[in-house]
Order: sequence, then C-alpha cells, then structure tokens
Amino acid sequence: MKGGSDGARDHHGELLPELSASATKMNYEKLVKTPLPKFNEKYPGSPFFMELGYFCLRRTFNSVFRTFEVTGAEKIPTDRGTMCSAWHTNGLLDPISIFLTHPKMFVVGGRHDLVTRPILGFWARKFAVQPVVRKAELLRGGCSEEEANYLNGRSLLNLATGISHGFGCALFPEGTSHSESHLIRVKTGPFRTVLAAAAHAKATGAKIPVLIPIGLHFRTRHLFRTDCWVEYGDPIELPHADLPDDLIQAVKGGDWMEPPSDLVVKLRDEVEAKLSPMTPDRDTFSEVHRDGVIAHVENRIKGEKILSWRQEVLEVRRLKTNPAPPEAQEVATRIGDALHASTLDGTDINSQGNGLRGVSPSGALVNLFKLIPMLLLLPTIIIGMGPQIALGRLLGDDTDEGLDARTSYHFLFGMFGSLGWWPIMATVLTTISIIFSSDITSQFDINWELLVGGGILQHILVTILLWISLILIFWMSGIFFSIGWDSISDSKKWFRRVLASKKVQPDLVKLHELLK
Repeated sequence: MKGGSDGARDHHGELLPELSASATKMNYEKLVKTPLPKFNEKYPGSPFFMELGYFCLRRTFNSVFRTFEVTGAEKIPTDRGTMCSAWHTNGLLDPISIFLTHPKMFVVGGRHDLVTRPILGFWARKFAVQPVVRKAELLRGGCSEEEANYLNGRSLLNLATGISHGFGCALFPEGTSHSESHLIRVKTGPFRTVLAAAAHAKATGAKIPVLIPIGLHFRTRHLFRTDCWVEYGDPIELPHADLPDDLIQAVKGGDWMEPPSDLVVKLRDEVEAKLSPMTPDRDTFSEVHRDGVIAHVENRIKGEKILSWRQEVLEVRRLKTNPAPPEAQEVATRIGDALHASTLDGTDINSQGNGLRGVSPSGALVNLFKLIPMLLLLPTIIIGMGPQIALGRLLGDDTDEGLDARTSYHFLFGMFGSLGWWPIMATVLTTISIIFSSDITSQFDINWELLVGGGILQHILVTILLWISLILIFWMSGIFFSIGWDSISDSKKWFRRVLASKKVQPDLVKLHELLK
C-alpha cells in the first residue's frame, strides 16, 4: 500500500493525497539543517551549482518539448520580487518551466523529501530549497505539529525574505501535483508567504512585490516531445496598506507571524478567480478533447493553417464561454474520446476537416532527413543515453506518485544521467583508446609538435581533447535523438490514424456539416 492510500481526510473532509514512498520518509533532523538562502547576493544558493544547474536544466528542457512558447514574460517587473502562482499537474516540470522563463533567480520551496533524497537532495540543498511539511504528511504522523509549525514557519519566512529582496518564487496553491482538468482546492500557503514578503519589503523600504498567475499548458504532459505553452498573466498588486504593524515588525525581526486571515483569504480568492480560466477549467478532460476537435474543424472550414498549441488552448478557452451547439458537442465528444484513446488529437484532422490526415510525401521526406543523423549516431546514442533512458522509463512508468510524476523521472534521469554517465563513458572510451592505440596522437590529423612540441605534454593534451570530444559527441547525439524521435513519432501517428480513420470518419463528416 502506498503511504496515504488509507482514506485519511483533512479538516475540510477532503481525502488527503496519496503519499509516495519518499514522502513517507521524513528525516526531521536533516530537514532542520537545510542550508538557508542568501538574500544579499545574486544567487540565493551556491553560485557555481546554481549556474551549472540552470545550464543543465535548460539543455534538458529544450530536448523534452517539441514546441515551446512563452507569452506575457514582458509583464514581469524586474525591480522587485515576484511570487508566481500556477496550477500543478506535471510534477517538477511545472516549477522548471517557470524558473527557465522568468528573468530573476528564485528562492525555492518544496515538499520536504526534495532536500533529503540521495541525488536530487544534493542539488536541492545547493539551490537552498526550503522544505515544507504538508498536511498530508503531518496528519499521518510524519512529525509532530510543533515540529511542522517550526519548519514551515522558518521556510515560509525565508521565502518571504527572499521575495522582498527581489528574487522570484514559485509556490503552487493546490499543494500537490494532480491529474484533474481543473483547479483542486486552493490552499493559503503561497498567499501567506507573499503577504509576509510585502510586510518585509515595507519594513526595509524595498519595493512591494507582486503576485503573478501563470497558466502552464502541456498538450500531453507525460509524453516526451510534447508541446508546452507558459502563459504569464497580469501582475496582481498586494494589499500592503492593510498590513498590520505587528506583522511588519515581526518579519523585520526575523520571526514568522501569520498575516491576517481576511487578507489571506481575499488574496486567495482573487488569484483563484484569475487562475481558473488559465487552466482547462472543465469537469473532465473529455470536454477539453471535445472542444479541441471543434476548434480544429472550425479552423479547417475557414481554410486556415493547423492551430498551434497556444492557439488551440485559446480556442478551447473561448468555447468554454461560447460553446458549440449541443448536437455538435455530442459528435465531437465521440471523436475526441476516440482520438485520445489512439494517442491522437485535433492536429491529426485533415485540411478539409472531414477526416484524418494521410501521408504527406514532403513531410515523409523531411522526417527521413531528421532520422538520418540519429541513425548515424545510434551507437553513441546507445552508449551515451541508453542507460539513462532505460532507468527513466523504468522508474517513471512504475512510479507510485501518479501519472503527473512520470515526466519528472524522465527529466531528472535525462539531466543527471548526462552529468554522471557521460563523463564516465568518456573516460572509459578514452582509456580504451589509449590502451589499444599505439599512437593516440595519430587519431587527430594535427601536427602536434608544431603546436605544443613532442613528448608527454602532447599526449596529455590529446587525451584531454579526446575526452572533451566524446562529451560533445554525446551531447550532439542527444540533440539528434530528440529530432529523430519526432520523425518516429510522426510515423507512429500515421499508423494510428490509419487504424482510427474508419472509426471517426463518419462523425468527422457529420461534425463538419454541423459546424459549416
């Protein structure tokens, strides 16, 4: 039994989220020793490891998505701190999507086990991640209420102080990653934190931070090379004039104090009202798939190009307030459910809007050219990426944390596997080359004696160059693997369209007529 599959409920009567195995293992002594963020420097954590971490995050992130779009980032003020608030359906990919698109460094809060896991915990501590104990752990006896209050108060105060010093912060008001098609109950933690940050800013004469709602949109969140759109909303001003003096003095003195509950609730309700429309905001994903089909068919009838992912999200949002006729919705529901069951979507509808796409000769040729570099580099892909892909799939597909955590495992193994595995394999292959080559310098068509002279120095430099070259080859192999995977995915989708065509063709013809 997973920790938490016990039917336990909170004081609202709602079922507590199930706990993963790692979430049940609370090491309180280690949690209280978590490094604190630095507030008066550019980096709240370790400068070296934060820069390295951001580099690795960005490199891996760019490989994960086939298309990626950011809008509204120009709204983010850079002269003050910001609290980012988004719905939470894709595990670690949610905060990473914000970190890499926001102009400021972040103070980070997260579930307690982020800082105690063997590998992830090392990086979390270097980023000065502040651990938070959720009700789900507290009510199941992970620690005492007094311990949880101390740890959470310290973490929230550190985050608030970081925000008031101009850093960014991302906290997810739902409190847990989930698989629903709408916001689940919004909790108060982020809003208490940002109000405390406003109080600290008032106490120190800094500019009052703002709160920014964010829409995180993934076409199929758990699939490699899916589409992503990060939507920054309009900044929300904080009610800093209403903050009591005792709160201002408390946070100034380094003590956590709860902001007034009426201000917290009012801010929570305001953010919830603005954040809900930035989610699908439907009872089920079947409704989302339905309106996606309607949007694409309407677009085809107009004779326009295939909707981008962002355009599709906006059209689905429009159809929430201006729905299609009931009969069209009924037909589109059948189509959407059938397409989803076949891992297809509205982009697979043909240019007339009355059937599914066939094979495009030009598209097939492009996919062939995408595939060739991957096939040429297949040995290095197997050597350099095979183990991390296998472990990511094994643990991600078998995780006890739900489908929303699947991509987190894939992402982490892609990033950390590269950091750990590539240097090891580069060292092994370089050693083999030295052992089995009578003259390693002959592997490069360069006159080394003219550059560095003869002897041991040239052998050392050649060895270093070979090692670095292998790292670069692994890197390029990863890039071409991602591109080649797109062509494989396109070919698989064509096959699935062939199988699904007879099932959805009559309904697509009918929907086309209803929407004309």
